[in-house]
Amino acid sequence: MLRPQGNSNNRTGFTVKVDAHKRNRYGRCTLTAMQKSMALIVVGFVVIFAIMSSHATSIDNANEPERAAGAGGNHSRHRRSSSSAVCMHDARFYRNPNRPVHKIWTNSECAKYFLCLDGEVFEFKCSEGLLFDVVRQICDFKANVDNCDISAETPAPKPLLEMADCADETQLGCADGTCLPQEYFCDGSVDCPDGSDEGWCDVEHDPNAAGACDPRKCQLPHCFCSKDGTQIPGNLQAQTVPQMILLTFDDAVNHDNWELFSKVLFTANRRNPNGCPIRSTFYVSHPYTNYQYVQKLWNDGHEIAVHSVTHRGPELWWSKNATIEDWFDEMVGQANIINKFASVRMEELRGMRVPFLRVGWNRQFLMMKEFGFVYDASMVAPHSNPPLWPYTLDFKMPHSCLGANQNCPTRSYPGIWEIVMNQLEAGAGEYTCGMVDSCPPHLTGEDVYRMLTYNFKRHYLSNRAPFGLYFHSTWFKKIDYLNAFLKFLDDMQKLPDVYFVTNQQAIQWMRKPTPSNQLHQFEPWHCQPKQLEPHEQVCQMPNVCKVRSRVLQEDRYFYTCMECPAQYPWIRNEFGLE
Repeated sequence: MLRPQGNSNNRTGFTVKVDAHKRNRYGRCTLTAMQKSMALIVVGFVVIFAIMSSHATSIDNANEPERAAGAGGNHSRHRRSSSSAVCMHDARFYRNPNRPVHKIWTNSECAKYFLCLDGEVFEFKCSEGLLFDVVRQICDFKANVDNCDISAETPAPKPLLEMADCADETQLGCADGTCLPQEYFCDGSVDCPDGSDEGWCDVEHDPNAAGACDPRKCQLPHCFCSKDGTQIPGNLQAQTVPQMILLTFDDAVNHDNWELFSKVLFTANRRNPNGCPIRSTFYVSHPYTNYQYVQKLWNDGHEIAVHSVTHRGPELWWSKNATIEDWFDEMVGQANIINKFASVRMEELRGMRVPFLRVGWNRQFLMMKEFGFVYDASMVAPHSNPPLWPYTLDFKMPHSCLGANQNCPTRSYPGIWEIVMNQLEAGAGEYTCGMVDSCPPHLTGEDVYRMLTYNFKRHYLSNRAPFGLYFHSTWFKKIDYLNAFLKFLDDMQKLPDVYFVTNQQAIQWMRKPTPSNQLHQFEPWHCQPKQLEPHEQVCQMPNVCKVRSRVLQEDRYFYTCMECPAQYPWIRNEFGLE
């Protein structure tokens, strides 16, 4: 994560703060032998992540390589290239520009693609029967690939906009002079013959960009904004605001983390000041998920949210290449899977987080608007004191779009909330990190406890913006970290105005800001048992389904209280039909 005066560590996700006298230690450097070996490991992960979208091979979790590698037999193969391919498009896949012309449209040649890392070229090949789509950066079936003759993505030219000689003043000009209605520019669909209407669409260039916050036009419960994002909703005094702590967990829920959730973290004795059990939000991705466990979490009052069907890579695909249709396939598809096989009510599946926190620009939010998602929780804000409150996207974001090649929305999406991720300070302020498990791995258990406590106080003693703690469950496998977190939980239980709530509950509070001394009347935070239909009640023994995946080309075990599907559910076949 970038921070002023700091260097971003793209491999680990944390930021190193750089002082002038430490420049030699943390400044620009060449790759060491260890770093080059790490680059080869990254190539391995890229192979696993470089999978199909409309019919994609699965990945699990970038932070769980042992499980991802286990599925690697059906993925693209890679090796150091011995061909004549040159290094181009660092961190983007491309074809060999020197391939024989007479072989361009052959299956064997169109299945090959390359990646350049630090000047070294690596060669890949799609699985049998698939070809590489260089524009979408995925392997897909032959019928869906029409660019075997293209070596690499070509940057779109800059549109003329107002500089074009358009007769209609409501129109703007493409780079080639074609005039189109202004609303066609940066709407997620290519309309200019040269593609220039979608090529220059950041906050600075989008002619339809959202305006700055106008509090007179933005009123709760449907709209919330402030100039710098730090204002307390309802203009409450900070000391009257309940301090919300937002625990979230990303990726699969299965036997690997079920004991952590059911017997360690969320025990009967851990309760909020109103007597209700502490709650969390689970962003569930499909591969390896046990849907009986998901149903149990939902029955117990936790929030279930969407984290995609495939969790596919490469990471930049989500920000740059995913179409609006892809976003529907991935996010609405996963909502359908959770609804079908965990019986979570569709009206309660209202939040989402993008894999790798790679925000999907306007296309993502157009999908959210059409489907009815209430909030996104993928944007990491620059480090801020005081921290930022969540906001709606009626107006321009109150912070910059953080991250290399990040692609935040530019347009207005009224009523859609952003649960912004405030960064943590770690290592005595030397680092910042968006997710807890992206903080430096050399921290001791005592360091982690101090980090959690210090950052809690940054929120609690200032504007009491929700304090987010975002995890992948593998972080807790280090016993010192687990014990540090449990100690922190015990500390929080002693405070009379600290509540562990779901992201949806945080939005409900913001829509109706309620002082701590009136929370006994705040119904959204009460904990009456759900009135469940028979099929919504979790079963004691799930169906263990051994189902074939035509896309993954292997059998998968699938756990659900519902009937077994005929095939392994996947995008464009989320119900697992024949």
